[in-house]
Amino acid sequence: MEQPLTYTNIAYYKFVTLEDIPVLRQALLELCSLLELKGTIILGQEGINSCLVGLDASIDQFIAHMHNDSRFADIEFKKSYSSHIPFRKMVVKIKKEIIPMGISSIEPAKSTGKYVGAMELKKWLDGGDEVVFLDTRNDYEVALGTFRNAINPNLEEFRQFPEWVEKNFDNYKDKKVVTFCTGGIRCEKASAFLQQKGFENVYQIQGGILKYLEETKKQAPSEDNYYDGDCFVFDYRVAVDKQLNPANYTICYNCWSTVKAEDVNHPDYKKDTYCPQCKNDYLKKQEKRALTMSQNNARALAIRQERARKIRATMGH
Repeated sequence: MEQPLTYTNIAYYKFVTLEDIPVLRQALLELCSLLELKGTIILGQEGINSCLVGLDASIDQFIAHMHNDSRFADIEFKKSYSSHIPFRKMVVKIKKEIIPMGISSIEPAKSTGKYVGAMELKKWLDGGDEVVFLDTRNDYEVALGTFRNAINPNLEEFRQFPEWVEKNFDNYKDKKVVTFCTGGIRCEKASAFLQQKGFENVYQIQGGILKYLEETKKQAPSEDNYYDGDCFVFDYRVAVDKQLNPANYTICYNCWSTVKAEDVNHPDYKKDTYCPQCKNDYLKKQEKRALTMSQNNARALAIRQERARKIRATMGH
């Protein structure tokens, strides 16, 4: 019997110039404590990025509080529901960037690519417009699904995006480029970087893949939406399919790869230890760790034996 979906999860972000960040941090920490929310809020001069979970009434109070602040009045909160609380505590962090790219000159709050809504983008694709899709997510996310014919930079982390663009993407400056990610934050910063590098016809999918799937599901449910596969999400669901239903994946907590249902019964899968993708590396690390421990124990034993020899020699005198 499935447990009821008792808790409401929200994910949200906004690029907006923030002042008095320590004061804001304390106020949000106190509010979340009062409402008994769990999760993470990241604050920086460039804005806010957060995932929270709690009872529905508490989440609604939090959203109302944020919308009453002129800086956050237009934030769209993405909701999902779970039977448990996926976070252990409430943390409000202050960082240089709310999504790390490592380039201080990028200011998405002031300049970024143009938003394109789901149905407008689908109209372009239905009409045969030449669109260059640029996936700004990490490689393990892209492996589950992406837009048809999208360019995959094979990023291990978002910080690698600027270097990849400078080395590989210069030939697309005269094209209509559409950047995208799961919820919008990475593609928004990516489009700002592309603009800084001289790309003029740059767009980002408003609300990211999840908003696109939601809108096309609602307004064109029987039509091709040009997205193939599933979409990795950063919550208890692991991934969702094109209909936004939880897909059948789990997470390998050794390498953080997604594990398909059929791989769970694979001989190279051990729950909470390793999966077929990382078993060999895991075993090599374990072997190296065991060798190091053996060497350390041998050295410690030699030291103890030498110390005992000196004591015996002294007692002999």
